[in-house]
Amino acid sequence: MHAPAPSVSPVRLAFAGMLSMAVAMGIGRFVYTPILPGMMAALGQTTSEAGFIAASNYAGYLVGALIAGGGWAHGWERALSLASLALSTALCLAMALTDDFAAFLAIRFAAGVASAFVMVFLSSIVFAGLARLERSDLQWMHFGGVGVGIAASASMVALLALGTFGWRANWVGAAALSLAALVAVSLLLPRGGGQGGSAVKEPALDFTPALKRIVWAYGIFGFGYVVTATFLIAIVRENESGSVLEAVVWLVTGLAVIPSAFLWGLAARRWGLRPAFAIGCAVEGAGVMASVALGGMTGPLVGGILLGNTFVAITALGIQIGRNLAGPSPRKVLSVMTAAFGLGQIVGPVVAGIVADWTGGFFWPSVLAALALAVSAWLALSSKAAAQA
Repeated sequence: MHAPAPSVSPVRLAFAGMLSMAVAMGIGRFVYTPILPGMMAALGQTTSEAGFIAASNYAGYLVGALIAGGGWAHGWERALSLASLALSTALCLAMALTDDFAAFLAIRFAAGVASAFVMVFLSSIVFAGLARLERSDLQWMHFGGVGVGIAASASMVALLALGTFGWRANWVGAAALSLAALVAVSLLLPRGGGQGGSAVKEPALDFTPALKRIVWAYGIFGFGYVVTATFLIAIVRENESGSVLEAVVWLVTGLAVIPSAFLWGLAARRWGLRPAFAIGCAVEGAGVMASVALGGMTGPLVGGILLGNTFVAITALGIQIGRNLAGPSPRKVLSVMTAAFGLGQIVGPVVAGIVADWTGGFFWPSVLAALALAVSAWLALSSKAAAQA
């Protein structure tokens, strides 16, 4: 193990991770949610078509995670992370320059690849750097970046909604926010002392029964959370609440994300990682059902708060459980779990979109999502017994 470089500040490293996750995840992946209703209305898209566009992004995320899992990138993590952030920025702009369905699919697929690269490569830099600096407690800042990006993009959408700007302006605004954060990350991310990865090639991952259950739980969780994460603002649009209130719901969701990894980290230290993961799934399931079962703005607001308070934190808890079970292969397990998560996300929007078109609303897709979260919670809890067997 190398001694940490004295010039590397753990807060600076965590803040670079926060801004990177804001670009790649909060904006690059999830800005589609508040922009989606305006696109559907302007372009005459069906819910199924919107679901396929979302699924294309998640398919790219899956492919990117699988590509990133090899040892080919050792030593190039920083360069690849910055290049992926730049690509995510450019692809936001590209969405504003077309109205072709096939082009949307291609652009969002590429954006998914970029976000997975950031998740794997930049997270490995941040996690390894903070571990060397004995400040792993700051990982919550890194994950909180998802909420920062969601909140920033929600504010941008709300401001543009006050004028006569259309959905294309939202994508241009997303690109502008991403570019500003990219510049900051390039200045903050250390060139040395914060690189991720081990000095030797990782051995093959040992898929124990416990690890298999956690991977399954993580993938099914990807299905469960993504239905509301994709269609929450479309649910608000069904209530005819107005574009500003739609952005408010998404803003509240983002603000709830920011402290969530820290708060659920405290819960995990009190109850254990697996129980915290399972309880988080239960809380999120309640939010999923509240978004469609409670009337008016109350349901989406409660759903947004509970979604924001849980989905990033559960992601972080799942990765921690996986890393604990992975032994000497932490990057490989991160890649496998990211891929499982991505597979769940691909299926989720497609199934939800088709069921929503069949049933005329989002109630039954939300029921399916809540059931998936319950299964994920059970698998996580049962993995402890599998580990002891």
